[in-house]
Amino acid sequence: MTSILRRRTTEETALPATERARILAEALQTGGAELSEQAVAPARRIVNQTRERTALVGSHTVVALAGATGSGKSSTFNALVGEDVSRVGARRPTTSTASAAVWGDDPATPLLDWLGVGARHRVATDPVHGRAADLDGLVLLDLPDFDSRTQSHRAEADRVLQLVDVFVWVTDPQKYADARLHDDYIQVLSEHDAVTVVVLNHADRLSPEGVEQCTADLGRILADDGIPSAEVIPTSARTGMGLDVLQQRLAEAVSSRTAAERRLTGDLRASAEELRDEVGSTDPQLPDGPSDELVAALGRAAGVPVVLEAVERDYRREAAQTTGWPFTRWGHALRPDPLKRLRLKEDNDLGIQATDVRRTIGRSSLPPPTPAARASVDLATRHLADVASEGLPTRWADAVHRAAAPEDNDLVDSLDQTVLEVPLRARRPLWWSVFNGLQWLFALVAVAGLVWLLVLMGLGWAQLPVPEPPTVGILPYPLLMLVGGILLGLLLAALGRAIARAGARRRRDGIGRRFDAAIHDVAQERLVSEVHAVLARHARTRELLDQAIKS
Repeated sequence: MTSILRRRTTEETALPATERARILAEALQTGGAELSEQAVAPARRIVNQTRERTALVGSHTVVALAGATGSGKSSTFNALVGEDVSRVGARRPTTSTASAAVWGDDPATPLLDWLGVGARHRVATDPVHGRAADLDGLVLLDLPDFDSRTQSHRAEADRVLQLVDVFVWVTDPQKYADARLHDDYIQVLSEHDAVTVVVLNHADRLSPEGVEQCTADLGRILADDGIPSAEVIPTSARTGMGLDVLQQRLAEAVSSRTAAERRLTGDLRASAEELRDEVGSTDPQLPDGPSDELVAALGRAAGVPVVLEAVERDYRREAAQTTGWPFTRWGHALRPDPLKRLRLKEDNDLGIQATDVRRTIGRSSLPPPTPAARASVDLATRHLADVASEGLPTRWADAVHRAAAPEDNDLVDSLDQTVLEVPLRARRPLWWSVFNGLQWLFALVAVAGLVWLLVLMGLGWAQLPVPEPPTVGILPYPLLMLVGGILLGLLLAALGRAIARAGARRRRDGIGRRFDAAIHDVAQERLVSEVHAVLARHARTRELLDQAIKS
C-alpha cells in the first residue's frame, strides 16, 4: 500500500530536533546583524517552538483537519470521533475556534494549553471493537475554515497550522483545485516535512469513474505543489466511505511517534536553508598579517616619515656636538632639538624620563595626517576589505568593510600612542668617543702651541732673552702645534660629519624597522584581526547552518 507520509528519508533523523534547534540558535547568535531579520524572525520562532514543544510531557501526535468552507471538516471530525462533538450546520462559517478530541489516558492539558485550544473532548475506548485503541495518543483538531470571510477565523487556522504535527487537508470534488488551498497552504507548508494526508470528501456524490478521475487530477496538482508521493483518500463523512482508510493512516502516524519530531525537524531545516542563502559558500583567502602597503600607509598617516627625519637630524646634531671641532660646538647646542619639538625625547637635565612624558602629555606633537596620507590609508584598507569580502553576501561584505575601516580618531590615537612607545634611542657609537678624545687632544695641542707662541712674543716685546724653540726644518714647534692642531681638528670634524651622515641613515633605517614592527602590530590588532573575526563568524555561521540542514 502506498504511504501518504511525505518525508525526506524513511529513517529517523540522526539529529534530534532539540539539538538541531540548539545549533540553529547558535547560528543566529553567531551571525548576528549580518543575517536579515526577515530570515531570522521565523527561525527564532521555530527554535522557541521546538523548545516549548519538546518540553511538554507526553507523546501525543497533533493532527489538524483543515479545509475550505463546506468541505466537510467538522463532519469528518465527528465521524472519526464517533459522536457529534463539532457543530455542523448549513450556516457558514460553522467552526469559529479550534476544537480538540483526545485519544488515550495520557494527560494532554499542557499540550492543548500550548496550542491555545479551549474546546476539548476525550474519546472513550470502545471495549468491544477497540475503536480507539490504535489511535491512543492522537490529538485531533477541527480548525476554522481557512477561507472564512471572518478575519479572526482565518488567523486562528493559520496560527494552529504552525504548531501541529500532521496536516489533513479536507477538500471536495468542487474545490479540490482551489488556488487558495494549494498556493497559500499546501505549497507553503509542504516545505515543513510534516506528515500530509489529503482527503477528497463527498466522494459518494461521484461515480466510480468520477472518483478515479478526480483522485488522479488531485494527485497531479499535489505533485506540482511539492508532494509527489501524496495519496488522496476518497471519503464520505455521511456514508463512512474511506474513513477506515483515513483512520488507519492516522494510526500509522500515531504509532510511529515521530510525526512531531519530523515536523519540528522539517521546520528547523527549512529555516536553516533559508538562512543559508545569507552566508557565502566559501571564505575568502586572506593573509594572516597586514600587507606592506597597509603598514606603509599607516606609517605615513602616523607621521613616521617626520619622526624619522627628526631622528636623522638629531643624530647628526648630537654627532656634531660630540665629534665636531671643540671651538665651534657651542653653535650646534643653540640649534633646536628636533625630537624635543615633537615631544618624543626625554629631558635628562630635568630628570624627566620618556615614560613621564608619555604619562603626562599622552600625545606627541606630530602634525595631523595630510589628505594624501588619509587617502593612502583609505585605499589600503579598502583593498584589504575588498580582498576579504570577495564572494560574500552584501551584509557580510559590509561588516568586513566596517572592520577594515574603524573610526579615524580611534585609529589615529592608536598610531600616535604607538609612535610614543617606540624607543628612538640607541647606544652611543664608539667612534663618537674616539673622535671626541682626538678632538680635545688636537685642541689642547693647538692651545699649547698658541700659548707657547704668545710667551715667545711676550718675551720679545719685553726685550727679554727669547729662547729658540725646537724646529722642524724652518718651522718652529709652537707654530706647528697651533696650525697642526687646528687643521687636524677641522679635518677630523669634516670626517666626523661624513661618517655621521652614514650613521644617521643607519639609525633612521633601524628606527624605521621598529616603527614598521609597531605599526604592523597596530594594523594586525585593529584591522586584520577584526576582519579575521568577521570571517571567522561567517565560517562558523555557515558550519552551524550546514549542521542544522543535514539529515
